[in-house]
Amino acid sequence: MSTASAHVLDLFAGPGGWSQGLRALGVREIGLEIDAAACATRRAAGHLTIRTDVAAYPTAPLAGKVAGLIGSAPCQPFSAAGLGAGHDDMDLCHQALDDLARGKDTRHLLRARCSDPRSLLVAEPLRYALALHPQWVALEEVPAALPLFRHTAALLRTAGYSTWAGILNAADYGVPQTRRRAFLLASRHHTVTPPEATHARTAEPESLFGPGRLPWVSMADALGWGATDRTAPTVTAGGGRSGGPEPFPTAARNALLAEQERGAWALRNGNQPNATVRGIHEPAPTVAFGHNSARITWTRSPETPESVRITVTEAAALQSFPPGYPFQGTKTKQFEQVGNAVPPLLATTVLTSVLTPTALEVAA
Repeated sequence: MSTASAHVLDLFAGPGGWSQGLRALGVREIGLEIDAAACATRRAAGHLTIRTDVAAYPTAPLAGKVAGLIGSAPCQPFSAAGLGAGHDDMDLCHQALDDLARGKDTRHLLRARCSDPRSLLVAEPLRYALALHPQWVALEEVPAALPLFRHTAALLRTAGYSTWAGILNAADYGVPQTRRRAFLLASRHHTVTPPEATHARTAEPESLFGPGRLPWVSMADALGWGATDRTAPTVTAGGGRSGGPEPFPTAARNALLAEQERGAWALRNGNQPNATVRGIHEPAPTVAFGHNSARITWTRSPETPESVRITVTEAAALQSFPPGYPFQGTKTKQFEQVGNAVPPLLATTVLTSVLTPTALEVAA
């Protein structure tokens, strides 16, 4: 594989969370994405993009050109914010993985039996990996998909990769959000281990046993709302009206702006009585934008009936996107893109676990 032709291939590339993580490392990437708004966002951000169906795209034209493989299949079939049909399709997903490893492509037959045809997309990264033999692989999904990642990891080990699969909390890596996600990391050239956490709920001093950890980054720190010492919940997506338009300057929004320095507001994730509420001095929970669980609003703390819907800019900051990132499409589509993305800061940290200096040189 020549350095002139090798690239990183990003499956289900979305608006560019992984892409931004790679950009910070000076690595080139080509994204495959089917959603028009996400493709427009990627292009506006300067990320190479092919608009296509990942499941239908042929691997043969890519042979010998892919140094690294990234994949974050649509999470809605397995997520709490989605309908959860993927749980019913789990056995079919496992069968698809086994069949691909045996050289049999039964995806079209299994897809017809799925409660949600998107469930089987979780098998696509293995199809690409077995066909293209990249030097390394990095995959991300909701925690419920971890059994499928462990299965995929076992099949990749048979193909000669060192692998690790497990759950990472974004807050432990400097993202202002307690977003827990499953990751699968694999390399053909070195033993893979998960990245060392750089942050913790409370700061840990440097010692003989480690470099120490910084305190979790709070929503206030990420949004510039004053000096405080804790983090936010998780940002996810699933469609529907919950993202809504950015609010006009209502009295509540004006009050938020006036009082943000005093930390008088909290982020409410959902509209049910048991919805997660985090103070501005904490990290956000997982921020979801879909169905009934995805109404994310600022409320007065202590809580009152008055609330203000979170903006795209605020949600993007809680996902660690850089200021001014050019999300495209309707506001609903922008919220979906933000919630579906891998936090760029976490992506950079995760990628350092699989990228050797040689791999960086090849992909740069």
